[in-house]
Amino acid sequence: MNPAQIDVYLRRLGAARPGRPTAEVLRELHLRHLRAVPFENLSIHLGEEIVLEEKRLLDKVVEAGRGGFCYELNGAFSVLLAALGFGVTPLAARVYGAEGRLGIPYDHLVLRVRTVDGGEWLADVGFGAHSHYPLALAERGEQADPGGTFQVTEAGPDAAGAGAGGGDGGGDADRVAAGDLDVLRDGQPQYRVEVRPRVLGDFRAGAWWHSTSPSSHFTQSLVCSRVTEEGGRITLSGRTLTQTAADGAREVREVERDDEVLGIYRERFGIELDCVPAVRNPGEVNQNA
Repeated sequence: MNPAQIDVYLRRLGAARPGRPTAEVLRELHLRHLRAVPFENLSIHLGEEIVLEEKRLLDKVVEAGRGGFCYELNGAFSVLLAALGFGVTPLAARVYGAEGRLGIPYDHLVLRVRTVDGGEWLADVGFGAHSHYPLALAERGEQADPGGTFQVTEAGPDAAGAGAGGGDGGGDADRVAAGDLDVLRDGQPQYRVEVRPRVLGDFRAGAWWHSTSPSSHFTQSLVCSRVTEEGGRITLSGRTLTQTAADGAREVREVERDDEVLGIYRERFGIELDCVPAVRNPGEVNQNA
């Protein structure tokens, strides 16, 4: 990442170039990212190819002013943080779903970030509604955050028996690896983090599955969402606009006109589109994208 790209990225976040990679700087960049760069899966339904390579991520997030889903957002953020001097390690996670069952391997990408003042943090700007600030990785008590009360705990068996040796296969693959961690929000498990270091390319199969499988929730619906300056959230799901205040009050309405939908993408999310996205069949890819 060259200095010009760093400056453009920071400008999008509304942040000045920091002097040192401290915990306070990380907190500020994390929150600014959630406010400025939306969590969105529009590429899947616009037929745009999703490529987990540094240049392609920066082209999309920095040059094109778009957002993305976890692999793209945390992938791009990791490049910025590393360029600013933070120690960054991508980690794989599996998201908890129905009945407490874990999702596919490489289901989610999170970041382990080290700062010069001795901190080690779990940063995640790609999980939709989640913590506004990085979570202290070594802290096992509750961590208060504008997004809820979070806790990082040692992983135990999931609903399928993973960790107890009895899961679906009953073998070593169903056991929890030493050091695996569960992230809870308001007492509910959100995802399980594997502490083994990964690289961006490891997540290609997960990104492919989420962008093509009929079983992935990303192929079944449209979403574009970000944290607001007031600490709430604004989300456009197809044509349903939801504005949630910091105190949890919600206003929901249907957006009928195409020009208004495009205006919301432009004015509220900074995304310029030529047409209103619509859910498309999984696997359809625009070869010209």
